[in-house]
Amino acid sequence: MVYLFLADGFEEIEALYTLDVLRRASIDVKTVGVTGKTATGSHKIPVVCDVLEDEISPNDDFDMIILPGGLPGAYNLDNSKAVSAFIDKAYKSNKFICAICAAPFILGKRGILNGKKATCFPGFEKELTGAYVQNCGCVRDGNIITGRAMGSAHEFALEILKALSSEESAEKMKKAIILD
Repeated sequence: MVYLFLADGFEEIEALYTLDVLRRASIDVKTVGVTGKTATGSHKIPVVCDVLEDEISPNDDFDMIILPGGLPGAYNLDNSKAVSAFIDKAYKSNKFICAICAAPFILGKRGILNGKKATCFPGFEKELTGAYVQNCGCVRDGNIITGRAMGSAHEFALEILKALSSEESAEKMKKAIILD
């Protein structure tokens, strides 16, 4: 199971592109409403979430959490006690933690990026405490996957697919969505 957390102000492309790619690959993903059953993106696009944050538990069997960026969405995720509990559980259990755009700051302030390569939206680099900040679209360092911005959502989604499935699956998806 993969949980993709959505809070009001999330970046729609980062969240929905990733969700779409994973569901096309038959990965079991649930959108989790942090600020309500309907989360409204930073560009006023409402998305009805599969579950609310209080309907799931960090003790559930999950493989990955995904935190999209966008403002104030990333701040709303950071302020959620449920999201914090899932981050802690994923980190302690060596599960995948993925964040894109502004959202990697959430990991940086918790010390999760110490000694790791990571990327983020320009201007948030100082928030990636302890990270080796990379100037690229997507970085995977162990079980941490970070993306830079909306324009790198395809790299981010395909790296997540590769982590959950295989290089071959990601390449097949890349060809199917005609990125080349």
